[in-house]
Amino acid sequence: MILSVIGILVGFVLLVKGADVLVAGGSNIAKKFHIPEIIIGMTIVSVGTSMPELMVSVNSAINGLSDISVGNVIGSNISNLFLILGVCAMMRKLPYKRQTKWIESGIAILCTSLFLLFANNGGNNIITRQEGFILIGLCIVFIIYNIIMAKIGEKFDGISEENSENDTNISVLKSIILIIIGCVGLKFGGDFVVNGATKIAKIFGVTEKLISLTIVAIGTSLPELVTSITATKKGDVDMAIGNIIGSGIFNILLIIGISAILSPIKYATNYNNDLLLLLMGTILFAMFPFIDEKDNMTRRDGTSFFIIYVIYFMNTIYFGLI
Repeated sequence: MILSVIGILVGFVLLVKGADVLVAGGSNIAKKFHIPEIIIGMTIVSVGTSMPELMVSVNSAINGLSDISVGNVIGSNISNLFLILGVCAMMRKLPYKRQTKWIESGIAILCTSLFLLFANNGGNNIITRQEGFILIGLCIVFIIYNIIMAKIGEKFDGISEENSENDTNISVLKSIILIIIGCVGLKFGGDFVVNGATKIAKIFGVTEKLISLTIVAIGTSLPELVTSITATKKGDVDMAIGNIIGSGIFNILLIIGISAILSPIKYATNYNNDLLLLLMGTILFAMFPFIDEKDNMTRRDGTSFFIIYVIYFMNTIYFGLI
Protein backbone atom coordinates (compact mmCIF):
# COMPACT_ATOMS: atom_id res chain seq x y z
CA MET A 1 0.00 0.00 0.00
CA ILE A 2 2.68 2.52 1.07
CA LEU A 3 4.88 1.51 -1.87
CA SER A 4 1.93 2.02 -4.25
CA VAL A 5 1.32 5.53 -2.90
CA ILE A 6 5.02 6.35 -3.16
CA GLY A 7 5.00 4.95 -6.70
CA ILE A 8 2.10 7.24 -7.69
CA LEU A 9 3.79 10.29 -6.16
CA VAL A 10 7.10 9.49 -7.88
CA GLY A 11 5.16 8.92 -11.09
CA PHE A 12 3.49 12.35 -10.85
CA VAL A 13 6.88 14.02 -10.31
CA LEU A 14 8.36 12.19 -13.31
CA LEU A 15 5.35 13.11 -15.45
CA VAL A 16 5.43 16.81 -14.58
CA LYS A 17 9.22 17.16 -14.78
CA GLY A 18 9.38 14.96 -17.86
CA ALA A 19 6.84 17.18 -19.64
CA ASP A 20 8.76 20.31 -18.60
CA VAL A 21 12.08 18.95 -19.87
CA LEU A 22 10.52 17.68 -23.10
CA VAL A 23 8.92 21.07 -23.79
CA ALA A 24 12.20 22.87 -22.97
CA GLY A 25 14.18 20.68 -25.34
CA GLY A 26 11.62 20.92 -28.12
CA SER A 27 11.32 24.69 -27.73
CA ASN A 28 15.10 25.16 -27.86
CA ILE A 29 15.37 23.18 -31.10
CA ALA A 30 12.44 25.10 -32.59
CA LYS A 31 14.08 28.42 -31.70
CA LYS A 32 17.35 27.26 -33.22
CA PHE A 33 15.50 27.02 -36.53
CA HIS A 34 13.83 30.41 -35.90
CA ILE A 35 10.30 29.09 -35.54
CA PRO A 36 8.12 31.90 -34.07
CA GLU A 37 7.68 31.61 -30.31
CA ILE A 38 3.90 31.93 -30.48
CA ILE A 39 3.73 28.90 -32.78
CA ILE A 40 5.94 26.97 -30.35
CA GLY A 41 3.48 27.81 -27.59
CA MET A 42 0.48 26.77 -29.66
CA THR A 43 2.01 23.40 -30.57
CA ILE A 44 4.90 22.10 -28.45
CA VAL A 45 3.83 23.66 -25.16
CA SER A 46 0.12 22.85 -25.59
CA VAL A 47 0.85 19.21 -26.41
CA GLY A 48 3.53 19.10 -23.70
CA THR A 49 1.08 19.97 -20.92
CA SER A 50 -1.07 17.04 -22.11
CA MET A 51 1.85 14.57 -22.02
CA PRO A 52 1.11 13.23 -18.49
CA GLU A 53 -2.45 12.35 -19.52
CA LEU A 54 -1.13 10.89 -22.78
CA MET A 55 1.38 8.56 -21.14
CA VAL A 56 -1.06 7.37 -18.45
CA SER A 57 -3.84 6.72 -20.97
CA VAL A 58 -1.59 5.06 -23.54
CA ASN A 59 0.01 2.79 -20.91
CA SER A 60 -3.45 1.93 -19.62
CA ALA A 61 -4.81 1.17 -23.10
CA ILE A 62 -1.84 -1.07 -23.95
CA ASN A 63 -2.29 -2.97 -20.67
CA GLY A 64 -6.03 -3.40 -21.25
CA LEU A 65 -7.00 -0.97 -18.47
CA SER A 66 -9.63 0.92 -20.46
CA ASP A 67 -11.27 2.36 -17.33
CA ILE A 68 -8.10 4.22 -16.39
CA SER A 69 -7.43 5.25 -20.00
CA VAL A 70 -10.89 6.79 -20.45
CA GLY A 71 -11.36 7.97 -16.86
CA ASN A 72 -8.04 9.81 -16.88
CA VAL A 73 -9.07 11.94 -19.88
CA ILE A 74 -12.61 12.62 -18.67
CA GLY A 75 -11.51 13.29 -15.09
CA SER A 76 -8.61 15.48 -16.19
CA ASN A 77 -10.85 17.57 -18.45
CA ILE A 78 -13.42 17.94 -15.68
CA SER A 79 -10.77 19.07 -13.18
CA ASN A 80 -9.22 21.39 -15.80
CA LEU A 81 -12.56 23.03 -16.60
CA PHE A 82 -14.31 23.21 -13.24
CA LEU A 83 -11.43 23.19 -10.73
CA ILE A 84 -8.50 24.94 -12.41
CA LEU A 85 -10.44 27.40 -14.55
CA GLY A 86 -12.81 27.99 -11.65
CA VAL A 87 -9.95 28.83 -9.28
CA CYS A 88 -8.33 31.12 -11.88
CA ALA A 89 -11.61 33.00 -12.42
CA MET A 90 -12.03 33.33 -8.65
CA MET A 91 -8.62 35.02 -8.52
CA ARG A 92 -9.53 37.56 -11.23
CA LYS A 93 -12.05 37.76 -14.05
CA LEU A 94 -10.87 36.16 -17.26
CA PRO A 95 -11.54 37.95 -20.56
CA TYR A 96 -12.36 35.85 -23.63
CA LYS A 97 -10.30 36.36 -26.76
CA ARG A 98 -12.46 36.70 -29.87
CA GLN A 99 -11.39 33.33 -31.31
CA THR A 100 -12.04 31.59 -27.98
CA LYS A 101 -15.51 33.11 -27.74
CA TRP A 102 -16.59 32.35 -31.29
CA ILE A 103 -14.47 29.39 -32.43
CA GLU A 104 -12.51 27.47 -29.77
CA SER A 105 -15.45 27.09 -27.38
CA GLY A 106 -17.38 25.53 -30.25
CA ILE A 107 -14.48 23.23 -31.09
CA ALA A 108 -14.36 22.06 -27.45
CA ILE A 109 -18.11 21.33 -27.52
CA LEU A 110 -17.72 19.47 -30.83
CA CYS A 111 -14.81 17.34 -29.55
CA THR A 112 -16.63 16.40 -26.34
CA SER A 113 -19.79 15.53 -28.30
CA LEU A 114 -17.74 13.44 -30.73
CA PHE A 115 -16.12 11.60 -27.81
CA LEU A 116 -19.60 10.82 -26.41
CA LEU A 117 -20.81 9.68 -29.84
CA PHE A 118 -17.84 7.39 -30.56
CA ALA A 119 -18.05 5.89 -27.06
CA ASN A 120 -21.72 4.97 -27.46
CA ASN A 121 -21.82 4.27 -31.18
CA GLY A 122 -22.84 0.87 -32.55
CA GLY A 123 -23.96 -0.76 -29.31
CA ASN A 124 -20.60 -2.42 -28.56
CA ASN A 125 -19.23 0.64 -26.72
CA ILE A 126 -15.81 0.35 -28.30
CA ILE A 127 -13.82 3.32 -29.61
CA THR A 128 -12.30 1.70 -32.69
CA ARG A 129 -9.00 2.25 -34.47
CA GLN A 130 -10.87 3.93 -37.34
CA GLU A 131 -12.41 6.40 -34.89
CA GLY A 132 -8.97 6.90 -33.37
CA PHE A 133 -7.60 7.87 -36.79
CA ILE A 134 -10.48 10.34 -37.20
CA LEU A 135 -9.58 11.96 -33.87
CA ILE A 136 -5.89 12.18 -34.81
CA GLY A 137 -6.84 13.73 -38.15
CA LEU A 138 -8.91 16.35 -36.33
CA CYS A 139 -5.98 16.94 -33.95
CA ILE A 140 -3.74 17.76 -36.91
CA VAL A 141 -6.40 20.13 -38.24
CA PHE A 142 -6.60 21.80 -34.81
CA ILE A 143 -2.82 22.30 -34.72
CA ILE A 144 -2.93 23.87 -38.19
CA TYR A 145 -5.80 26.11 -37.02
CA ASN A 146 -3.69 27.24 -34.03
CA ILE A 147 -0.77 28.13 -36.28
CA ILE A 148 -2.99 30.07 -38.69
CA MET A 149 -4.73 31.94 -35.86
CA ALA A 150 -1.37 32.72 -34.26
CA LYS A 151 -0.12 34.35 -37.46
CA ILE A 152 -3.40 36.20 -38.05
CA GLY A 153 -3.33 37.43 -34.46
CA GLU A 154 0.22 38.76 -34.84
CA LYS A 155 -0.71 40.76 -37.95
CA PHE A 156 -3.95 42.01 -36.42
CA ASP A 157 -2.27 43.22 -33.23
CA GLY A 158 0.84 44.47 -34.97
CA ILE A 159 3.08 42.20 -32.89
CA SER A 160 6.42 41.19 -34.32
CA GLU A 161 8.06 38.00 -33.20
CA GLU A 162 11.58 38.51 -31.91
CA ASN A 163 13.96 35.94 -30.58
CA SER A 164 15.94 36.88 -27.51
CA GLU A 165 19.68 36.53 -27.27
CA ASN A 166 19.25 33.56 -24.97
CA ASP A 167 17.28 31.57 -27.56
CA THR A 168 20.41 29.97 -29.03
CA ASN A 169 22.47 29.50 -25.87
CA ILE A 170 21.56 25.81 -25.55
CA SER A 171 23.06 23.52 -28.19
CA VAL A 172 21.02 21.20 -30.38
CA LEU A 173 22.78 18.19 -28.80
CA LYS A 174 21.79 19.31 -25.30
CA SER A 175 18.23 19.93 -26.49
CA ILE A 176 18.06 16.40 -27.92
CA ILE A 177 19.35 15.02 -24.61
CA LEU A 178 16.62 16.98 -22.79
CA ILE A 179 13.99 15.51 -25.10
CA ILE A 180 15.29 11.98 -24.47
CA ILE A 181 15.33 12.55 -20.70
CA GLY A 182 11.80 13.97 -20.88
CA CYS A 183 10.53 10.96 -22.82
CA VAL A 184 12.15 8.54 -20.35
CA GLY A 185 10.62 10.44 -17.42
CA LEU A 186 7.18 10.36 -19.04
CA LYS A 187 7.46 6.64 -19.81
CA PHE A 188 8.41 5.58 -16.29
CA GLY A 189 6.13 8.17 -14.70
CA GLY A 190 3.17 6.78 -16.61
CA ASP A 191 4.10 3.23 -15.61
CA PHE A 192 4.37 4.15 -11.91
CA VAL A 193 1.03 5.99 -11.85
CA VAL A 194 -0.90 3.25 -13.67
CA ASN A 195 0.62 0.41 -11.64
CA GLY A 196 0.20 2.24 -8.32
CA ALA A 197 -3.40 3.26 -9.06
CA THR A 198 -4.31 -0.29 -10.10
CA LYS A 199 -2.81 -1.79 -6.92
CA ILE A 200 -4.57 0.74 -4.66
CA ALA A 201 -7.88 0.03 -6.39
CA LYS A 202 -7.42 -3.69 -5.71
CA ILE A 203 -6.32 -3.16 -2.09
CA PHE A 204 -9.37 -1.06 -1.19
CA GLY A 205 -11.73 -2.95 -3.46
CA VAL A 206 -12.70 0.23 -5.31
CA THR A 207 -13.12 0.63 -9.03
CA GLU A 208 -10.44 1.84 -11.41
CA LYS A 209 -12.99 4.46 -12.44
CA LEU A 210 -12.90 6.07 -8.99
CA ILE A 211 -9.10 6.17 -8.91
CA SER A 212 -8.82 7.51 -12.47
CA LEU A 213 -11.46 10.25 -12.02
CA THR A 214 -9.93 11.55 -8.79
CA ILE A 215 -6.28 10.83 -7.90
CA VAL A 216 -4.95 10.13 -11.41
CA ALA A 217 -6.97 12.93 -13.06
CA ILE A 218 -5.85 15.61 -10.62
CA GLY A 219 -2.25 14.37 -10.66
CA THR A 220 -1.96 14.45 -14.44
CA SER A 221 -3.55 17.94 -14.46
CA LEU A 222 -0.69 19.39 -12.43
CA PRO A 223 1.04 21.00 -15.46
CA GLU A 224 -2.18 22.81 -16.40
CA LEU A 225 -2.78 23.75 -12.75
CA VAL A 226 0.68 25.27 -12.28
CA THR A 227 0.71 26.97 -15.70
CA SER A 228 -2.77 28.50 -15.43
CA ILE A 229 -2.57 29.72 -11.84
CA THR A 230 0.91 31.18 -12.41
CA ALA A 231 -0.30 32.89 -15.58
CA THR A 232 -3.35 34.31 -13.77
CA LYS A 233 -1.21 35.67 -10.91
CA LYS A 234 0.99 37.43 -13.46
CA GLY A 235 -2.05 38.81 -15.27
CA ASP A 236 -1.52 36.64 -18.37
CA VAL A 237 -5.20 35.64 -18.32
CA ASP A 238 -5.28 34.83 -22.06
CA MET A 239 -2.84 32.01 -21.34
CA ALA A 240 -5.01 30.70 -18.49
CA ILE A 241 -8.11 30.22 -20.63
CA GLY A 242 -6.19 29.18 -23.74
CA ASN A 243 -4.14 26.59 -21.84
CA ILE A 244 -7.21 24.94 -20.31
CA ILE A 245 -9.39 24.89 -23.42
CA GLY A 246 -6.51 23.86 -25.68
CA SER A 247 -5.40 21.13 -23.31
CA GLY A 248 -8.96 19.77 -23.07
CA ILE A 249 -9.22 19.56 -26.85
CA PHE A 250 -5.82 17.88 -27.15
CA ASN A 251 -6.73 15.42 -24.38
CA ILE A 252 -9.69 14.14 -26.39
CA LEU A 253 -8.30 14.29 -29.93
CA LEU A 254 -4.68 13.30 -29.28
CA ILE A 255 -4.87 11.02 -26.25
CA ILE A 256 -8.07 9.11 -26.99
CA GLY A 257 -7.04 9.00 -30.66
CA ILE A 258 -3.60 7.47 -30.02
CA SER A 259 -4.93 5.14 -27.32
CA ALA A 260 -7.66 3.82 -29.64
CA ILE A 261 -5.19 3.31 -32.51
CA LEU A 262 -2.82 1.32 -30.29
CA SER A 263 -5.63 -0.72 -28.74
CA PRO A 264 -9.39 -0.22 -29.33
CA ILE A 265 -10.85 1.21 -26.12
CA LYS A 266 -13.63 -0.64 -24.32
CA TYR A 267 -15.86 2.12 -22.98
CA ALA A 268 -17.87 1.58 -19.78
CA THR A 269 -21.25 3.30 -20.06
CA ASN A 270 -21.12 4.35 -16.40
CA TYR A 271 -18.81 7.14 -17.60
CA ASN A 272 -21.71 8.71 -19.52
CA ASN A 273 -22.83 10.86 -16.59
CA ASP A 274 -19.30 12.20 -16.15
CA LEU A 275 -18.97 12.86 -19.87
CA LEU A 276 -22.37 14.59 -19.95
CA LEU A 277 -21.27 16.81 -17.04
CA LEU A 278 -18.14 17.71 -19.01
CA LEU A 279 -20.24 18.51 -22.08
CA MET A 280 -22.69 20.67 -20.12
CA GLY A 281 -19.81 22.46 -18.40
CA THR A 282 -18.17 23.17 -21.76
CA ILE A 283 -21.46 24.56 -23.12
CA LEU A 284 -21.87 26.71 -20.00
CA PHE A 285 -18.31 28.01 -20.43
CA ALA A 286 -19.17 28.99 -24.01
CA MET A 287 -22.27 30.83 -22.76
CA PHE A 288 -20.60 32.87 -19.98
CA PRO A 289 -19.53 35.80 -22.21
CA PHE A 290 -23.13 36.12 -23.42
CA ILE A 291 -25.19 35.52 -20.25
CA ASP A 292 -23.06 37.22 -17.58
CA GLU A 293 -20.57 40.08 -17.91
CA LYS A 294 -19.89 40.56 -21.61
CA ASP A 295 -16.77 38.81 -22.92
CA ASN A 296 -15.63 37.79 -19.43
CA MET A 297 -15.65 34.82 -17.09
CA THR A 298 -16.35 36.53 -13.77
CA ARG A 299 -15.47 35.60 -10.20
CA ARG A 300 -19.10 34.55 -9.78
CA ASP A 301 -18.77 32.19 -12.74
CA GLY A 302 -15.52 30.80 -11.33
CA THR A 303 -17.10 30.24 -7.92
CA SER A 304 -19.99 28.34 -9.48
CA PHE A 305 -17.56 26.11 -11.40
CA PHE A 306 -15.52 25.45 -8.26
CA ILE A 307 -18.64 24.52 -6.26
CA ILE A 308 -19.77 22.19 -9.04
CA TYR A 309 -16.37 20.46 -8.94
CA VAL A 310 -16.44 20.02 -5.15
CA ILE A 311 -19.93 18.48 -5.35
CA TYR A 312 -18.86 16.26 -8.24
CA PHE A 313 -15.67 15.14 -6.46
CA MET A 314 -17.50 14.26 -3.24
CA ASN A 315 -20.27 12.53 -5.16
CA THR A 316 -17.74 10.47 -7.13
CA ILE A 317 -15.99 9.34 -3.96
CA TYR A 318 -19.25 8.55 -2.14
CA PHE A 319 -20.75 6.41 -4.91
CA GLY A 320 -17.36 4.89 -5.69
CA LEU A 321 -17.00 3.57 -2.15
CA ILE A 322 -20.50 2.24 -1.52
